[in-house]
Amino acid sequence: MWCSPCKDGSLVTVKLTPRASRDAILGEEAEWLRVALTAPPVDGKANAAARDFLARRCGLSRSAVTLVSGQTARLKRFAVAGLPPDRLRSLLLP
Repeated sequence: MWCSPCKDGSLVTVKLTPRASRDAILGEEAEWLRVALTAPPVDGKANAAARDFLARRCGLSRSAVTLVSGQTARLKRFAVAGLPPDRLRSLLLP
């Protein structure tokens, strides 16, 4: 499951597609949420853009979303504070 509970909220597994034509959630697989971002994958720009995108979609501050793993990989895990998995899924999926 791409969204699971953690101590302070939820963990989200994201498969990131950088340099896309627009920022969007492309869909879900069993193990990850596919996200496309316009940011390039250099100097942490895609990581920062993913964090900002998730925070905006959830109506949270940027500090509520933290990159847990996948600093240089396409598959990343983010901790989202303050939202249980069910609520997070409803905010992220169209």
